[in-house]
Amino acid sequence: MNAEDFNVKILGRCSVKSPLTLSKKAGDAIFNYISDQERVLFDTTLENFLICKESNELPVSFEKAGPRENLFYEPAKTKVAIVTCGGLCPGLNNVIRGLVNELYYRYKVTRIFGIKYGYEGFIASYNHPVIELTPENVSQIHLVGGSILGSSRGNQNIEEMVDSLEMMNINILFCIGGDGTLRGAHDIYNEITRRNLKISVAGIPKTIDNDINFIHKSFGFETAFSVAHTIIGDAHNEAQGAYNGVALIKLMGRDSGFIAAHAALSMQEVNYVLVPEMDFDLYGGRGFIKTLKKRLSERHHALIVVAEGAGQFLFENTNTEKDASGNVKHKDIGLLLKDKIAEEFDEHKFPYTIKYIDPSYIIRSVPANANDSIFCSQLAQNAVHGAMAGKTDFVVGNWNNQFTYLPIPATVKERKKIHLESELWWNVLEATGQPVSMKN
Repeated sequence: MNAEDFNVKILGRCSVKSPLTLSKKAGDAIFNYISDQERVLFDTTLENFLICKESNELPVSFEKAGPRENLFYEPAKTKVAIVTCGGLCPGLNNVIRGLVNELYYRYKVTRIFGIKYGYEGFIASYNHPVIELTPENVSQIHLVGGSILGSSRGNQNIEEMVDSLEMMNINILFCIGGDGTLRGAHDIYNEITRRNLKISVAGIPKTIDNDINFIHKSFGFETAFSVAHTIIGDAHNEAQGAYNGVALIKLMGRDSGFIAAHAALSMQEVNYVLVPEMDFDLYGGRGFIKTLKKRLSERHHALIVVAEGAGQFLFENTNTEKDASGNVKHKDIGLLLKDKIAEEFDEHKFPYTIKYIDPSYIIRSVPANANDSIFCSQLAQNAVHGAMAGKTDFVVGNWNNQFTYLPIPATVKERKKIHLESELWWNVLEATGQPVSMKN
């Protein structure tokens, strides 16, 4: 990981005075403009400081987000497009509303357009409408889930997409989506660069799984595990309501188990959390089913939370089929565990009742909660600040409680995962009481 990997590109000299009336000095009770030299450290430990001091190297850091004194774009002449892609996520409408309000009220940008149904909206053959976005028609959208622009998955022709941006005379494109969307945004940037166009491409990272690298949390994540918190409580009642009752909940988490881990910690009634990052055996003396049977024999109920991407190695035929976004289609680990538990207990005439619950599509479609609503607005505002200052091929992040700008390639290089030696996973093990390892 090199410090140069985190330098954000800029379209050119910023010579337009910002319409924001902010300050450049401390102590006057007015928020200050942010300079491009302000950085947020990646690693704030004393150990890393001493290593960098010894090697005489600058520590890895991210550009601090926020309003700049000088802009690249003249607001009155700026035309903006907003697109949402990928699966639904709590907070999408909040981000759209935040972008529109910041552009319109703070920067006086009045030409703002929404692209319908993801990147498909740029392709003429789909015949999707482009809609004008104003503070009036987005004023209430944060109260409902989903996206007023709709969404889609799948790759589209990059040249056609940039053709559309040119024909519409778009100056700034805001792409709201996960790693697939951001990879697409980077491809759009490359084509824009090839044509020598001055169009800023700004990404706002959206993943309910919280798996985007170098970003502490993504919007919608907190809402997701908060909604799961209530479901876990109800499932616990189901498990306790029957002799040897088992409640099995499958939560979202294709490659990372953050929702499952945080949801379990929020309720403290879960007995087993299974995530994609961990390996475990189903059978054998230390295997999952053996430990489950032992718990039922002692406590007569159990609550299991499994992330959708966990235990894919248990399937006889590994799935290589991919969805339209390029993600491997995982098989249903929840149903597999339910069936295997039932088979094992039936074979040994062990009495039990099992209930399987999959609330995934309910969770991702709800409106954002209060904390996520704040976070969405802050992401949107900082995305506008960066784009108006001519920054491009970047995403807005959050690190060490500060908002940052990062190059898209750095964030999509690999996915963020739970480290099994981390404090987070140790907290999960302490809360559940499950074995540190369920491997024979």
